[in-house]
Amino acid sequence: MSEAPIHNSVLIVDDKLTVRRLIFDIATKAGYQAYLAENGLKALEMTKLNMPSVIIMDIKMPVMDGLEAFKIIHQEYSEIPVILMTAYGTIDTAIEAMKMGAFDYLVKPSNVDEIRNVLARALQMRRMRDEETVLKEDHLNTYHLNNIIGKSALMQNVYKIVGRVAQTNATVLITGESGSGKELIAKTIHNNSVQRDGPFIKVNCGALPEGLVESELFGYEKGAFTGATARKPGRFERANKGTIFLDEVGELPPLIQVKLLRVLQEKEFDRVGGTETIKVDVRIIAATNRNLEESIRKGEFRDDLYYRLKVVPIHVPPLRQRAEDIPLFIDHFIRRFAFEAHLEVPLITSEAMNLLCQYSWPGNVRELANVLERAVILSQGIIDVPDLPGLLPTHEQGIVPLDGTNTLKDSMRRIEKEIIANMLKQHNGNKVKTAQALDISRRALLYKIVEHGLGKKSQVDNQDHD
Repeated sequence: MSEAPIHNSVLIVDDKLTVRRLIFDIATKAGYQAYLAENGLKALEMTKLNMPSVIIMDIKMPVMDGLEAFKIIHQEYSEIPVILMTAYGTIDTAIEAMKMGAFDYLVKPSNVDEIRNVLARALQMRRMRDEETVLKEDHLNTYHLNNIIGKSALMQNVYKIVGRVAQTNATVLITGESGSGKELIAKTIHNNSVQRDGPFIKVNCGALPEGLVESELFGYEKGAFTGATARKPGRFERANKGTIFLDEVGELPPLIQVKLLRVLQEKEFDRVGGTETIKVDVRIIAATNRNLEESIRKGEFRDDLYYRLKVVPIHVPPLRQRAEDIPLFIDHFIRRFAFEAHLEVPLITSEAMNLLCQYSWPGNVRELANVLERAVILSQGIIDVPDLPGLLPTHEQGIVPLDGTNTLKDSMRRIEKEIIANMLKQHNGNKVKTAQALDISRRALLYKIVEHGLGKKSQVDNQDHD
């Protein structure tokens, strides 16, 4: 069995020693671990032994040529990108190899920049492939307990409850604001329970038209109403031996609340238009962003149903109450959205990170995800404050969402002021270096300093040199 691949390693295959030495120098100076082989047969041995990240290989060689070696390597180690080198007379052969799966080809003689660039691109693709493999493996474990994001004390308490209740068959009521992650908690409970091999059926109770709620939940018999041309099982029936997740359970109409109470108490129900009682073995997890106790006082929700649902209550805290978790979410979402968009993972400036961490996030995790998805797609490798146009600084709260009381012009002025102030701080007040970092002239910077109240005009006029 071969060893694990060395990160940033390259196998250089050419029968000419001068070519091997040239590419060896380019690769090692670029930070690669480099291996050498003089023909295709030796390349196969070195690949099996060292599992390089990238292979760059000549086509015309003795013993075994590069094309034959490539076919074997591509079949057995398809994750390794192979770059082929060719003379002008064999370009057609290289193009044919590209169709077979080669990463790229170089026409000899190649200059240093060409070799360096194609190696960098091949390595980037290898990393993306490796990350894709990891993400696919992680997807299978997405809802394991240790994959819920959050290290705050509030989330640690949630973990404890989830860990205890998952192994039972108890009914769970998850409360929390919209976008706080209630569905993730429900899926985590299911995937760590004895019902994990059964179905997980989600029902958005608030999205179902009132006239269809009963038939969707409990199914119907043929002829039960106009259009019922065949028997249809409901969500509860489909969830048998598994879990049903009733999201926005507080939106259920009174009649359905009565039928749900029967399912909770008796584990049975009747289809619409049916006479046969259906028995089910299903775990119920409900969630709501409403205050159900207030709904009970208003006569909108049954108190007996509430207490049957609230066997084990779990409250998911809003994001603003667990600010220490925000950097974890930022890292997670930036990597996820970059991968999904086939982009490199962007960097994020400290100013942008501070802005995100101080914002109140009324839409919770869902809002943060939406902001970061837009930023990853629209930024050019670096996420900075201008990539977060919906967030604004205020004196009282630090950061609040943009609303109708703020014009776009005001918003941009505040962001510009913050960027300039932070840049000045980073460069210890040196205006020449600050102007260079902002890519504006020193005179323009001085005007901006006065405009934003970051310095006095008399002081600015007298500062010809820093």
